[in-house]
Amino acid sequence: MMRAMQASSILKALDLGEQNRGACSGQGAWLSDEGAAELVSINPTTGERLGSVRLATRASYETIVAKSVESFTRWRSVPAPKRGLLIRDLGNALREKLEPLGEMVSLEMGKIRAEGIGEVQEMIDVCDFAVGLSRQLCGQTMHSERPGHRMYEQWHPLGPVGIISAFNFPVAVWSWNAALAAVCGNSMVWKPSPTTPLVSVAVQHICNRVMADHGVDGIFNLLIGSNDTIAEPMVADSRFPLISFTGSVAVGRKVAQVVAGRLGRSLLELGGNNAIIVAEDADLDLAVRAILFGAVGTAGQRCTSTRRVFVHNKLADELESRLVRAYQSITIGDPLDAKTLMGPLCSSASVAGMMAAIESASSQGGELLTGGQTLPAIGPHHVQPTIMRMPMGAGILREETFAPLLYLLRYEDLQEAIAAQNDVPQGLSSAIFTSGLAAGERFLSAEGSDCGIANINIGTSGAEIGGAFGGEKDTGGGRESGSDSWKAYMRRQTCTINYSGALPLAQGIEFGG
Repeated sequence: MMRAMQASSILKALDLGEQNRGACSGQGAWLSDEGAAELVSINPTTGERLGSVRLATRASYETIVAKSVESFTRWRSVPAPKRGLLIRDLGNALREKLEPLGEMVSLEMGKIRAEGIGEVQEMIDVCDFAVGLSRQLCGQTMHSERPGHRMYEQWHPLGPVGIISAFNFPVAVWSWNAALAAVCGNSMVWKPSPTTPLVSVAVQHICNRVMADHGVDGIFNLLIGSNDTIAEPMVADSRFPLISFTGSVAVGRKVAQVVAGRLGRSLLELGGNNAIIVAEDADLDLAVRAILFGAVGTAGQRCTSTRRVFVHNKLADELESRLVRAYQSITIGDPLDAKTLMGPLCSSASVAGMMAAIESASSQGGELLTGGQTLPAIGPHHVQPTIMRMPMGAGILREETFAPLLYLLRYEDLQEAIAAQNDVPQGLSSAIFTSGLAAGERFLSAEGSDCGIANINIGTSGAEIGGAFGGEKDTGGGRESGSDSWKAYMRRQTCTINYSGALPLAQGIEFGG
């Protein structure tokens, strides 16, 4: 009863009802979609119903996309610093809803309360970053080879952006795209994960109020619906010059092919099979803490979660014993309970996938060190965080299991460990723990980690918003959030001005009289 009252209070604080609509372009613009199917949101901690969302139809898709196109034609003409004021107010509106929105993330996705609130704080931080960016959308000047000419480049808004996000970061990844796309002058349409529909409706409510305060609509748009009704048409729709997709490698490949087929752009954040190398001179206190958070945080359901640890033979026994003790002390349970360090997996399919991976790893020479069991007495999707000692070269090491399953491997030579770390299809995040300059520099060199993120003496998880986030190989090559990621949401234009009164051609070409 207490848990139900808590959920009800969170839903009320975010203007969420028992039944909600799944298509919106602004304040008072929720589409009814009468007779459409309903999507039920399930609390992964208990398996109980949280509420439902009426799915958007194809007719609503056309209405919302047309609205986003219309809004873009006006929004692109607003000066970028003025656009930044909208994002400033969005960040402030998120601050007002920090706790209930973070708790809603925990309630619907299953990550612990501290991580849920941290995700909303990340949204706020991205908004702050984007506000500053609104005055820094800089091109550069170049010297012309022709006298009396000036050359420079500038950046213009790209167009409506399609955002297809995943369940594990149901709001933060949207904000990476939305805040930057908006200050760059674009509108956007968001298709969230069907696992976390209610938290996306809550975010749209916040966006609607901010848009109304600024006298605009159709900048932030929401479509909750099936893949065949919403996601597939978005990917194929030439009205979206950019599709940002976060999800599996298999689906990402299809997205890339379809978008490329219409000569659009895709921004892909796909798989991660992240590793930590523990060198022989590593600080084990630091390493254990980083591995624990990286592998167990969010129940191993981050794209940057630590999946593999390569430890030098000299430290292997001690690291194993420390990790086993740490794993066995993890408090598992209700993510809204302050004592809980690991909540549930998102679904029964995720639980089955983890158990199948453990069985497969065992058949490939893996030895179970701790965990390996489901915890039905706690909840339908709770599992034990698991460590397995694995031999080098096992096939399953190349596979990403989205769960708290960690493989430990031993090595003798650092270059061997780096090569093994890189010997997977994915290339998102990586780390080394070492006290030595040479080992760290080798890890960061061109012959070192092949991942988009490479860290020394911090783990694979918990990237700051100021750096570009993304990876190589099967991770998709996309970059979001910080650095110059804003360029993905704009089109580059090279400009040449002739003030000479003559018409010299480049490369000294003489043409005609």
